[in-house]
Amino acid sequence: MAAEIVNPRSDSDTGQDGGAEPLDSFDPAFALHRGGKMAVQATVPIRDKDDLSLAYTPGVAKVCSAIAEQPDLVHDYTWKSSVVAVVTDGTAVLGLGDIGPEASLPVMEGKAILFKQFGGVDAVPLALACTDVDEIIETVVRLAPSFGGVNLEDISAPRCFEIERRLQERLDIPVFHDDQHGTAVVTLAALRNAARLSGRSIGDLRAVISGAGAAGVAIARMLVEAGIGDVLVADRKGVVSRDRDDLTSVKREVAGFTNKAGLSGSLEDALAGADVFIGVSGGTVAEAAVASMAKGAFVFAMANPEPEVHPDVAHKYAAVVATGRSDFPNQINNVLAFPGIFAGALQVRASRITEGMKIAAAEALAAVVGDDLAADYVIPSPFDERVAPAVTAAVAAAARAEGVARR
Repeated sequence: MAAEIVNPRSDSDTGQDGGAEPLDSFDPAFALHRGGKMAVQATVPIRDKDDLSLAYTPGVAKVCSAIAEQPDLVHDYTWKSSVVAVVTDGTAVLGLGDIGPEASLPVMEGKAILFKQFGGVDAVPLALACTDVDEIIETVVRLAPSFGGVNLEDISAPRCFEIERRLQERLDIPVFHDDQHGTAVVTLAALRNAARLSGRSIGDLRAVISGAGAAGVAIARMLVEAGIGDVLVADRKGVVSRDRDDLTSVKREVAGFTNKAGLSGSLEDALAGADVFIGVSGGTVAEAAVASMAKGAFVFAMANPEPEVHPDVAHKYAAVVATGRSDFPNQINNVLAFPGIFAGALQVRASRITEGMKIAAAEALAAVVGDDLAADYVIPSPFDERVAPAVTAAVAAAARAEGVARR
């Protein structure tokens, strides 16, 4: 049964005959969300009958007929090429878990306004009342003609992997699961700069990832693609290795391209001598395990609200510390990636978002830091106005280079 939300000020002195006050009377988060966080706004005026005849009938019929004859005109004469569907089934919302589609809407609205604020991209939240993989795929395929891209959000693993893969196979517009790839892009950018700060390259590093869900698997893939020395992933049962007989199909695949050293055992065992810890698990790592890492290690403890390693502990042993929180330096925040990635993909009408486009986004993001690089500044702020344009340009260029751009 869902927990009841109780107003702590709802008592006999409320002046409302014992009735509860609105939640936003004492909590600014509720006040901000009242009525939702977004709305549809016209980009053309409707001032008189002439405007109406152009924006709607009869003028609109000319445009419809032209698109029917030349379908590609839809990109020029509708909003399709500048709008993204933000799709969820509400099964893995933030740290709240499976809370359902309605409860996920505040997050999806938030995602949509971040698209607009940071990338100039319009986005529509779509919370689906189904969790079956086939039903989600069929629903999104049927909705796709209205959109230039699909951002999958807060869909639980391992279903999210199949949903993204099959949707991209069926659609000719970008499909991007931000929980996977947005996190991976920002992590790679921060890691590149941490390595540069220490006079090393990605190829010099051995990384350990705690968490074999959507983010952990995507980070592992991207680090391998970027040329990391070695990376291994640990789940609740320990290191994901080829000798385990309890792996899912996704984890078996992960075991095939990670852990070149052939290590096994616990997460703590793997951390001994490791150069990098990346936490996307929500667990807790013992201080002794962090102390066992290589000198000058990097700790990216990204669980929210409680990092796997508290920064105060991490700073005792690590040269660079990052978290997923905004109240510590070096926040690994997806908003640094997804607005610019989609803006670049939409700008060139890309048919998909490739690994090369993601790596280009990471490199552009890392380059924004430039000569200001420091231990507490390996990744820029989401409010740095250089971020989105840099990522947009890099992604658009990579799309053209990889042959997925259509303009």
